[in-house]
Amino acid sequence: MSRRPRLTEQVHARLAAHLRGGDRAVDATAGNGHDTLFLARQVGGQGQVWAFDVQSQALMATRKRLQQAGLADRVNLVHAGHQALSRHLPATTLGQVKAVVFNLGYLPGGDHALITRPETTLAALNSAWEALAPAGVISLMIYRGHPGGAAEFDAVADWCRSRGIEPEAPDGPARSPKAPIWWLLTRCGTRDVQPDAGGAPAASSAG
Repeated sequence: MSRRPRLTEQVHARLAAHLRGGDRAVDATAGNGHDTLFLARQVGGQGQVWAFDVQSQALMATRKRLQQAGLADRVNLVHAGHQALSRHLPATTLGQVKAVVFNLGYLPGGDHALITRPETTLAALNSAWEALAPAGVISLMIYRGHPGGAAEFDAVADWCRSRGIEPEAPDGPARSPKAPIWWLLTRCGTRDVQPDAGGAPAASSAG
């Protein structure tokens, strides 16, 4: 029997179908830099990636990973929570970003008390949706097993319903109420710009 691909492998396979050389992409939760490195490889030398995190530990790990791969020049590392996305992306990226990646929860190997929170995650989603190009995607890995995780999932689900967005669950329904769930949100048609919701600084998470 063949091995079932890990969720991260499935995420990268789907995103690879959306990204080409020269594209722009965002890692909203840089974490340990795995997704940032993947995005940097996908966009090529003419592309650009913005990676956000409030924890210096996460940005240091991400920078090291990028430098080891020789791809640091493709990535703008931003020491800020993902709710600050709209303040750090150049105006020229509005409606041009092909993919935004979120890993919600806490930083693996870091302080588990520092977690992403509904109010800042929703602000980040508002900005990410504004930045997306038509047919662009938001990948949301939502971890629900830690304190606060279920409430964040509910808030994201409400946000999707309020915008009429039908999330795709490529890995199928979660196997238990506390299991992580992966949602893919695809932008169709023209942009409908919404105001940034603002909020307090968010913590970093997996990445």
